[in-house]
Amino acid sequence: MTLYGYWRSTASWRVRLGLTIKGVPFDTVPIHLGQGAQLEGGFQAVNPQGFVPALTLDDGTTLTQSLAILEWLEETHPEPALLPADPIARAQVRAVAEVIACDVHPVQNLKVLKMLRALGQDQDGIDAWAARIIEDGLEACDALIAGQEGPFCFGDKVTMADVLLVPQLSNARRFGAELRWPRILEIEAACAELPAFKAAAPEAQPDFVP
Repeated sequence: MTLYGYWRSTASWRVRLGLTIKGVPFDTVPIHLGQGAQLEGGFQAVNPQGFVPALTLDDGTTLTQSLAILEWLEETHPEPALLPADPIARAQVRAVAEVIACDVHPVQNLKVLKMLRALGQDQDGIDAWAARIIEDGLEACDALIAGQEGPFCFGDKVTMADVLLVPQLSNARRFGAELRWPRILEIEAACAELPAFKAAAPEAQPDFVP
């Protein structure tokens, strides 16, 4: 498989985590978002939307959208599971994942940030706006995992919720969001000790720039 991604892209990070946790081998093709590589014809032939990640399978099929790729991984490589067996628990994990993927992360998309700048917002205003959205989303996530025991979002096993949460915390720091949720920070610390999370981290990627 070939993963088209970018070291700073949190959506790419999610897919790297899913592949690595499940032990699925893949090659990496860096798409430098800061240099506009996603807008070039070569990559748009892979993903017409011009977003990363994109995952090209061995048969030539290309999958896009991080949650769709993670769901495909769960269905085709079921162990170790990123979703619980119980339908209610599965829905709860998906809810946390979707808060981040659907409501929080899109407003920090490079395309959106460029539009804000074009509309006259300065960098401080853009960062403050993004930070507020992130803080609201993390507040909701903290409430959704309240009462769950264990080192991770939903017990003693990593789930899709953790796979979405950890990259978003990196984005939170980037935009100066206040991280005022001890439980969330404890989850991040527990994940950071796992080999898969170390291997999928931005600084471990071939295109990482300090």
